[in-house]
Amino acid sequence: MAPPDVGAGRGGFYQAVSDAVADMLEYGYDGQERLDYWLDRIRQAAFATLTPASVVEQSVRDALTAVYRRQVERGAILKRHPGVERFTLEKLRPKLRAELDRRIVASANLIKLNRQAAIEKTLQRFQGWSTSIPPGGTEAQGQRENAVAIRKALRQLPYEERRVAIDQGHKFLANLSEIIAVDGGAIAAIWHSHWRQAGYDYREDHKERDGKVYAVRGSWAAERGLTTKCDGWIDDDERPGEAVFCRCYFQYLHNLRNVPSEFLTEHGRAELQRARDAIKARRAAA
Repeated sequence: MAPPDVGAGRGGFYQAVSDAVADMLEYGYDGQERLDYWLDRIRQAAFATLTPASVVEQSVRDALTAVYRRQVERGAILKRHPGVERFTLEKLRPKLRAELDRRIVASANLIKLNRQAAIEKTLQRFQGWSTSIPPGGTEAQGQRENAVAIRKALRQLPYEERRVAIDQGHKFLANLSEIIAVDGGAIAAIWHSHWRQAGYDYREDHKERDGKVYAVRGSWAAERGLTTKCDGWIDDDERPGEAVFCRCYFQYLHNLRNVPSEFLTEHGRAELQRARDAIKARRAAA
C-alpha cells in the first residue's frame, strides 16, 4: 500500500517524526515504499529545520578569529611562554595565521560530518523501530515516547555543535602555542589542568599530571646535557587539548632559569650559575 500524504504542508522536523510514527503505528511496516517515503520526509525536514550550516560555520569562524586576535594580536599567548619576547611572536605571525585558516577549514568539515552523522542516526533509529511494526499496525501505547527517542540524536545537535566550537577553540590555542614552542626553542613544559574548577568534567589522569614538568626531546638543553627528562618526555603521551573537550594546557619553558632545579643536571646547574655570575659582573661594571 502506498503511503498517504500524511501531514503534507506541515513543516518542522518534530512534526515529520510525529507523523511518521503515527503512520507506522496505524499501518505498520507493509513494504519498503512506505518506509522510504518517511525516511525521505524526515531527512528533508531535518535539513530544513536545523540552523543553516553556513551560519554555524560562520559562528565557528568568528569564535576562532576572536581567539587569534586575543592570543596573537594582543599577545595573551605569551603568558604560556615566559621568556619569549613580543618580536618573536610577530616573526611567527604568518605561521600562526596559517594555523587559523587551517583550523577554520577543519572545524567546518567536522561540523558537517557531525551533522550528517546525527541525521543518519535519526534515520537509523526510525528504520529500526518502524520495521519492527507488523503489517496492519499496532495499538501499543508509547507513540510520544517513540517519537522522542527517534528525535534524540538531532535534538542534541545544536548543543553538540556549540561544544565542538568550544573544543576547536581549545585545540586551536594549543596548536598556536606549540608553534611558538617549536620556533622559540622551548626546553620543557608544565602541564596545567582545570580540575579545581567547579563543574569541570576533568579526566583523572589529567588531574594527576597537573603541575608536572615534561622535557622536550631533542631541545638544545637536552642535547647539551643540561636537563633531565623531567617527569617524562613531552612526546611520550598525549598532549593537553588533544583529547575531546580537554581544556588542559602547557606552559612552555624556554630558559634554564625557569626549569625547576631538580630537573637540571649538575652540568645544567653549573651553566645556570655561570650565566647568573656573568649577569652580576656586567651589572657591577655598569
